[in-house]
Amino acid sequence: MAKRAVFYLALIVFMLAAPFVFPVFKTQLATVWLMIIVALTWDMTGGQMGYNSLGNITFYGTGMYVAAVVTIALVYDVGEYTGSSGGGIYEFTDGQYFAGMFLGMLVAGLFCSLIAIVIGYITFGLRGPYFAIGTLGVAIAAGELVSNWEWVGGGQGIALPVYPGDLEDGKVLFYFLFAGTGVVLFLFLKWLYTTRFGAAINAIRDDEEKAEAMGIHTLQYKLATWAMAAFFVGIAGAISAFQLIHFEPLESAYQTINLGIFMVVCALLGGKGTLWGPVVGAILFHVFKEVTWNYLLGWQWVALGALIVATVVYFEGGVVGWLMERKPHWFNLPAKADEATGEDQP
Repeated sequence: MAKRAVFYLALIVFMLAAPFVFPVFKTQLATVWLMIIVALTWDMTGGQMGYNSLGNITFYGTGMYVAAVVTIALVYDVGEYTGSSGGGIYEFTDGQYFAGMFLGMLVAGLFCSLIAIVIGYITFGLRGPYFAIGTLGVAIAAGELVSNWEWVGGGQGIALPVYPGDLEDGKVLFYFLFAGTGVVLFLFLKWLYTTRFGAAINAIRDDEEKAEAMGIHTLQYKLATWAMAAFFVGIAGAISAFQLIHFEPLESAYQTINLGIFMVVCALLGGKGTLWGPVVGAILFHVFKEVTWNYLLGWQWVALGALIVATVVYFEGGVVGWLMERKPHWFNLPAKADEATGEDQP
């Protein structure tokens, strides 16, 4: 217990000190937290419930646009603002900026939860690869819809006001917004997975038909799980909108090929179906991506493909799953008995 307390205390200290100890990497550290958030939320349905979605990027992109629209609409006409590219033409006071940011984050989360329920009613009738393909289709359709919607800027995207203070202070703010969201999400899931709700979604993953026979209203649990995941992804998208300042629908918001796939890889790499797996996977994947994108330019996608293949073939349970087998005491798990001697393995 003491060791665990020291471990968590060290993590808290590092989280609070990181942007000041590594000031050059504030944006990269914020991105790590973004990856942790999207990986944890993907694992809610993919790892804990057994529904592998390729469309969670829908909520990220929608969160970006909802936050932008809310911020602009508090002060200006959205159509006029986007028609003139907004930034530099329209002024925002500090109060308007921060009011729009925090209200936009809340509305983005709630709106994404709502559309998750609507989309879920349509797609949760599908299972296996059909569900994955169906959700991917929704994400692609959402991106195309927004890119052709002139009211929100169309294919040119939308511009938000620049952080009103020192830009370095802005980077610190965005880091802590992502970190705070990630910590709240982690603690929420740590509690949720120990409740009856967590047991129910695990039962759906293990055998949905048996879960229904046991009296579990599977559709309700599936919709609730996806709505909760969408809430946090929507908030992450809202924060990203203010961090990026200007974003486009296909390249930034609904980037199905990049972030939409990266969140899945993070969960698989770390170990889906575990609490710490997506966290570990997100950190390892981001480091891997930065190294390959900087030093293997032109071959980065080949390296990424090799990583995915190696993970699936040699680390089926991910890094955390591999550690749980070899170091079960780290996770308060009973040691497995040796098949030859019947004795507990060290």
